[in-house]
Amino acid sequence: MIRSMTGYGKGESSDQNGHCLVEIKTVNNRYGEVSLKMPRSFMGYENDVRKIVGARVKRGKADLFVQWETSTNELAVPSLNNAVAKGYHQAFLDLAHELHVSAEIPLSLIISQKNVLQETLTDEETDLLPTLIKAVNIALENLDGMRIKEGEALQADMVARRNELAGLVKDLRERSPQVVVEYQIKLQQRVEKLLNGTEMDPQRLAQEVALLADRCDITEELVRLDSHFSQFDDALKLKEPVGRKLDFLMQEINREVNTIGSKANDAAITSLVVQMKAELEKMREQVQNIE
Repeated sequence: MIRSMTGYGKGESSDQNGHCLVEIKTVNNRYGEVSLKMPRSFMGYENDVRKIVGARVKRGKADLFVQWETSTNELAVPSLNNAVAKGYHQAFLDLAHELHVSAEIPLSLIISQKNVLQETLTDEETDLLPTLIKAVNIALENLDGMRIKEGEALQADMVARRNELAGLVKDLRERSPQVVVEYQIKLQQRVEKLLNGTEMDPQRLAQEVALLADRCDITEELVRLDSHFSQFDDALKLKEPVGRKLDFLMQEINREVNTIGSKANDAAITSLVVQMKAELEKMREQVQNIE
């Protein structure tokens, strides 16, 4: 089952503590990468979320965003950081002494400083992981739905181009033997014209034709192309991520086509190679978006 690397999914879940909203988007990337943006209270769950996302997104860059809205009936208690409060108090005293001023330091001033008071949930209500995981799984299901749908479109396009390539390869296979035959006829006509009636050495002519046949022989490349295309077709039917495998096969197919082009001593074969390279480039672009 082909999946696109590009997609978006949203998931929501609620419990007595509040409401969790998870959004995940994925884009093309050669490797697997997961980026998380969560409230501070969820930082302890980062490894759990990474494992779940990593199990579903094998290739591509995934950005996951978590929003948490506390319920109105949630019990929250202020937590006082004594060390930080004393630190601010001493700093104010030191500043007053240095400036040679006497001033009372109100408690409200100390409490209003950063990290002196923090809101935390009561112990029995601090386990937000189940709600988070539920929202993450829903988001991943919706993401998969979009990626599979786009993957189907990508697969249909590649199958159509693969069939087009099959027709071009067939034309190559039919044209290849004719190149040597036509060369033999042209060479014989040229030699006869140059010799102007003098008897031709048939052995020498046969040697020249044999040399050209060896240089222009693309049988080996066509056999390898058939093998690569067969593996390509099989990969499209797999249920696992196949993006890297398809990418490798595209490189190998392109290499064989380039070799055929370098061996070509015929305008018709050169034209077929140009058409194949154009189709391969379009397929390569599509493969870059497959997980």
